[in-house]
Amino acid sequence: MSQIVLRNVRPWGGDACDIHIDGGSVVAVEPASGTAVHQAPGADGEVIDGRGLLAIPSFVNAHAHLDKTWWGKPWVPYGGEPGTQGRIAHERAVRGEVGVPGLESTTALVRELVRTGTTVFRSHVDVDLGIGLDGIQVVREAVAAVDPGLALTVVAFPQDGVLRRPGVLDLLDRAAAEGADLIGGLDPASIDRDPVGQLDALFDLAERRGVGLDIHLHDSGELGAFEFELIIERTKATGMSGRVTIAHGFALGDVPPARQRDLVERLAGAGVSLTTVVPITAPPLPFDELRNAGVPVGLGSDGIRDLWKPFGDGDMLRLAGTLARLAGWLYDEDLRSAVEIATCAGAGFGGRAVHDLVPGAPADIVLLDAENLSDAVIRVPSRDTVLVGGRVVVGLGAR
Repeated sequence: MSQIVLRNVRPWGGDACDIHIDGGSVVAVEPASGTAVHQAPGADGEVIDGRGLLAIPSFVNAHAHLDKTWWGKPWVPYGGEPGTQGRIAHERAVRGEVGVPGLESTTALVRELVRTGTTVFRSHVDVDLGIGLDGIQVVREAVAAVDPGLALTVVAFPQDGVLRRPGVLDLLDRAAAEGADLIGGLDPASIDRDPVGQLDALFDLAERRGVGLDIHLHDSGELGAFEFELIIERTKATGMSGRVTIAHGFALGDVPPARQRDLVERLAGAGVSLTTVVPITAPPLPFDELRNAGVPVGLGSDGIRDLWKPFGDGDMLRLAGTLARLAGWLYDEDLRSAVEIATCAGAGFGGRAVHDLVPGAPADIVLLDAENLSDAVIRVPSRDTVLVGGRVVVGLGAR
């Protein structure tokens, strides 16, 4: 792969720099006006004029459902009953008619997400008795079709429950054997009505197959807090620190302050991470407390234009702004934290050790016309240029 120099950009809104790229990774970041330590690219290299634009690492969508979308299809009206059980039933009843999962729709959605700067995905993909593992193949093919340099982490997700649907646990085992990165779970108490049984089965499978866990937890209040405790206990007992995620975790936002502080401390001690889709209809997570305790938090889009809800466009910069609003973050340093959660701090959710504008990181970079990070979060300007592994895939005559 040829050498590339991305000249005159402002990493994180700071001073103008040149970013040197080789082999798809950042090798140096140098002052644009200084004496270059690294040579200009050779005859087969390339210089890209960044025109003084603000540069950030690309976005990490840490909680997506790429397989569920009907993006690009004729409008599908919302139907069915509300609530988790109602949405599951409606989706199962009509997904075949709508063509979900569908390669064309998922590909179109991934292309749209890349257009707004997301190049790293953790996608939950439905695994159930009706479609088997077909959705996983659809998502893998769609991501590869848009650009083979995109990063994809797959969570085999039992949307219709684990224990209440005999055969699903075997499907999850097969998914892990065939390369799924993580195994999912769903409301062990309210869906399977056996929190100990579901979690014991999932942790046993994850240990045996050497994969991580990413468990949806919508249950609120003390019931959800109890499930937090069960997950924390099993994470510590199995030595799976750093490999277990709780998605949504609404209970953490609506238990009393003392209970909340205790759970946050226990999450940090066990090495359990959280992902949020910043819903405006649920109590917000205690973002300050999580940040101070060092609990990793990932930001995601959830489903986008699917049979659960028609909302969403997957713009992670817009979602970073929503996170800041829910957290009550107004200072520049806090708005930067919101962008970091959506980018570099999400590295682990996308299977990367580092995802930043630093040597050794993949050269997945977004350029946008903004005065600074705060301006970008508030105004949500269009993405001028998106690079994947140093290749321009959006803007500048992308090829």
